Amino acid sequence: MKIFISSDMEGTAGVVDWDHVLPGGPFYDYYANLLTEEINAAIEGAMQSGATEFLVNDSHSKMANLRPDALSGSARYLSGRYKPMYMMQGLDASFDAVFFISYHGSMGSTSATLSHTYFPTAVAAVTINGVVTGEAGINALVAQAYDVPVVLITGDATTAAELRPFCPDVHVVVVKESVTRFAANSLHPVEARRLIFEQSALAVATLTSATKVNIEVPTTLSIAFHTPDYAQLAERVAGVERTGSLSGRIVGSDPLDIYQTFITVVLLCRGLTE
Repeated sequence: MKIFISSDMEGTAGVVDWDHVLPGGPFYDYYANLLTEEINAAIEGAMQSGATEFLVNDSHSKMANLRPDALSGSARYLSGRYKPMYMMQGLDASFDAVFFISYHGSMGSTSATLSHTYFPTAVAAVTINGVVTGEAGINALVAQAYDVPVVLITGDATTAAELRPFCPDVHVVVVKESVTRFAANSLHPVEARRLIFEQSALAVATLTSATKVNIEVPTTLSIAFHTPDYAQLAERVAGVERTGSLSGRIVGSDPLDIYQTFITVVLLCRGLTE
């Protein structure tokens, strides 16, 4: 049984500041270790219920935040700052389930600690079929394309709420209660890991009854940008229709194509500020 794990970092228990999650920050190494331990709790819970293979796609910042030798379950480690499929690189139809570990909410919804959607400088909000979503919902498009269920997500309550319209039966571990974008009431790390272990084990044990991602097609992914410059860049991408001075949309029936088009927009917009 193969599990695909996409790991971010902002959703880790205790994380509340960019200094915690950006390499070079004074607390980064400490919180990177806490992230690793949360990932390992998910791996070990899944192993208890029979999972045997794991691929961890490091999806945060420059995507090289983990020590490969510290990962449990002899997990393979996919890292590096350029991946064509970004947070979902490596997923294919051979996997049995997807885990989203240490995910965060979007700025387009209620308060979520360190909220953003892929590229905060450019993207103000994203909706799928009119529903505000964060990175989890966008990434679920890839899971739908490969018919692999998303069965576990960890982070704050907003993160889980934004995924539920598309994955209503996903197992959730809320490791912190967001107070504002830069404050949260977090579980003790040991308690967070215990809950992740339990829900991971349960998610894998009940995998035969797991529901697949349910994003209605044709699908409309709409993007609100912070400035017209980004919207102007986005409309140069095939498949993107500009819908206003600060907005655009991608419409189609192929979830993978919609996701790849969105990622192309993100990568193009990043070039504007680099």
